Amino acid sequence: MAKVKITLKKSLIGRKENQILTCKSLALTKIGDSKVIEVNDAVQGKINVIAHLVSVENAD
Repeated sequence: MAKVKITLKKSLIGRKENQILTCKSLALTKIGDSKVIEVNDAVQGKINVIAHLVSVENAD
């Protein structure tokens, strides 16, 4: 499986509830928080929900 580095770039203030919960499920709570995560279908769906709030890079 491929790994990606996800970084929260924009604030969660004023965002929809599902977007806030998606960020929290990926452990992204503050601007600048980064996590390296293995990509699977569930994670890819979460990234699609918050794509406008995060940047995604390959971590391989």
